[in-house]
Amino acid sequence: MKIEIIKCLKDNYSYLIFEEETDTVSIVDPSEFISCDKVIQKYKKLNYILNTHHHADHVDGNIELKKKYNPIVMGFEGDKDRIPGIDILLKDNQIKKIGDLVFKTIFIPGHTKGHVAYYFKNNGVIFTGDTLFSLGCGRIFEGTHTDMFYSLNKLKILPQSTKVYCGHEYTKSNLNFCLKYDFNNSVLKEKSIEINSKLKRNLPTIPTTIGEELKTNIFLRYDNNDIKQALNLKDSSDQEVFSKLRDLKDTF
Repeated sequence: MKIEIIKCLKDNYSYLIFEEETDTVSIVDPSEFISCDKVIQKYKKLNYILNTHHHADHVDGNIELKKKYNPIVMGFEGDKDRIPGIDILLKDNQIKKIGDLVFKTIFIPGHTKGHVAYYFKNNGVIFTGDTLFSLGCGRIFEGTHTDMFYSLNKLKILPQSTKVYCGHEYTKSNLNFCLKYDFNNSVLKEKSIEINSKLKRNLPTIPTTIGEELKTNIFLRYDNNDIKQALNLKDSSDQEVFSKLRDLKDTF
């Protein structure tokens, strides 16, 4: 499994997946045609498009890519009327293959009502769209805080070595937010050096891993006592702490 990170728009990431044994080319969330097509042209074909959710900055390349390469477009069944060119409607926990690569669809609403992640267990890779970011989580547009809380909990139980490929380069802003309320986290401070170094060299901060996020992502650390104290929520439930953090990030 070869993954190429494609920078799109202002801060979006699309991902090309190449599976050599069956010569299968797929792309996750083609934000725009031109940037994605430049990479696809190296392979001279596109077999599949995997969309995590319906937002324009994740699906705008679908139709033009379909016209040029005629790929099969996959997305969640709940978004059947909102994902352009969709061919295959996926269900929660559905197992599917692209070439010899096997993935499971994980339904993770909150950012949108029909958001999914694509989990390639055998390859130790997950594409999380706008639900789980490096050091952050997505804004809640169509779902609820409860939806997002439980969606993130589906992801945080994956093997810690799982590589996380998310939809945006939001890491610097997320880092600043995490440092404000998780200021005693030495692992986070160490990671900030690595992040700033990569960004100075204009390199992606992606992928991260589930293990790294468990140690540094404040939206997965809602049960940490230092964070609860920083928020004056020492006796609050995990879900209440998460909701407070998400509200604070919205105005950060």
